[in-house]
Amino acid sequence: MRSAGLLLLLTAPVAAAQEVTYVVRRGSDTVAVETVRRTAGRLEATLLDPGQRVRWRYAATLGPGETVVRFENSFALASDTIGAEPRQRAELAFEGDSVIAIINPGAEARVQRLGTRAGALPFINPSFALIEQAVRRARVLGGDSVAVPLFAVSGGQTFDALVLRAGTDSVEVRIGAAVAHFRMDAAGMLASGTVPAQGLVLERAGAAAVAPMVLAARDYAAPPGAPYTALDVRIPSAAGIVLAGTLTLPAGASSGRRVPAVVTITGSGPQDRDETIPMVKGYAPFREVADTLARRGIAVLRYDDRGFGQSTGSHVTATSRDFADDVRAAVAWLRQRPEVDPRRIALVGHSEGGLVAPLVAVDDTLLAAVVLMAGPSRSGRDILAYQNRMLIEQDTAIAPAARDSAFAAAKVRVDSLARASRWIGFFLDYDPLPTARRLRLPVLILQGATDRQVTADQADELAAAIRSAGNRNVVKHTFAETNHLFLADREGYPGGYARLRETRVRRNVLGLLT
Repeated sequence: MRSAGLLLLLTAPVAAAQEVTYVVRRGSDTVAVETVRRTAGRLEATLLDPGQRVRWRYAATLGPGETVVRFENSFALASDTIGAEPRQRAELAFEGDSVIAIINPGAEARVQRLGTRAGALPFINPSFALIEQAVRRARVLGGDSVAVPLFAVSGGQTFDALVLRAGTDSVEVRIGAAVAHFRMDAAGMLASGTVPAQGLVLERAGAAAVAPMVLAARDYAAPPGAPYTALDVRIPSAAGIVLAGTLTLPAGASSGRRVPAVVTITGSGPQDRDETIPMVKGYAPFREVADTLARRGIAVLRYDDRGFGQSTGSHVTATSRDFADDVRAAVAWLRQRPEVDPRRIALVGHSEGGLVAPLVAVDDTLLAAVVLMAGPSRSGRDILAYQNRMLIEQDTAIAPAARDSAFAAAKVRVDSLARASRWIGFFLDYDPLPTARRLRLPVLILQGATDRQVTADQADELAAAIRSAGNRNVVKHTFAETNHLFLADREGYPGGYARLRETRVRRNVLGLLT
């Protein structure tokens, strides 16, 4: 049923430029700050994401019916000064069911044609101004329940935002399992909002209330009194990429006293060297690993993923095999350090890092050992099928009779992702077990019993595959009431991560790793 009254209220033309600031908080923490300027045919914004420590600037040229026909965007580190050259720029043209993307326009431009759905709108997480645009588009289309396709600028996948009428001045927006509630003003802009499951609250202020949009650079120095040093390092990798990292060296390490060393490998998605996750305050597992091992005489090299943090290159166009090349570069660089014993270097990979580490270890006979923390034993297609089923079965808004249709729609979205993303295409079809069977070095497998992302039985499958080829130097340990992040968690569902009170890696995990 259409609602003409709500349609008129929420799509009133913008007579003059409207400028606001959206601030998103979780408790006392600022999750995002977005300064927005909207006119009749254009939407401009600067978005600060303190968790990911990046700053986006974008401008959307609006077409008929609140569509977007052109989207220019750039991103920089949150510590880069305003006006500094962005780390990457892109121009996107929305043409029917395609997006023509020009990456870094200019002499070294790269052009991609990506599939989407007609009428799709660009989306950058966590931009609420772009969610606002989806609400405006839904009200033009009319109806009490409207699915608006969103095109992820990072990744290239298309998914739906379901916009539901909740009152004369309020809407509910569902993206996957996330449900947001918003109050709108007469000009069709967000006035306030909440995302209850994630503990997020959106507040609106005038443009004069802009919070600082530049953050201090992250500090990777050793804590006061630590028996080790922390060195900022730059590691040359393939194709001219430079990996920025931190090397922790135990006190006394030198050419005369060489120490063993570990290279850490992050999980999926662009992550910094500490493997922080914005939704889990204080979670920095690789910083904890480095501190724990360095205090016990073991050096640790951790680095920002390519195309993220202070590392160069592009994360969007890379696959797990490309990340394995970066690990190889890190190991080769570490072997040249006079303080490191080149024959006592191990790899520690978490999640996707547990898939990447074996790719490196099977071809490097000098590596001493590998540790797989929640490493997968199954293809990404099987893992995503399980995760989507879990999310759908947990979603009380989906009636039991409608779940089969929801499963089928999720499968279609996964197939669409595979066409849009090189990383997804590789991840979906890669089987980790043949590589696992080729491992000949000592292997330690660590797993959380309540892991709902890489299930605990996959640790058993990995161990069995490695042993089946004759490797008897395999140790597997599963930790009770421990989730995918190796945090104390009886349930382990990702939707509950933001509510966890304990965000330090469990002591027994670090103890066994050591």
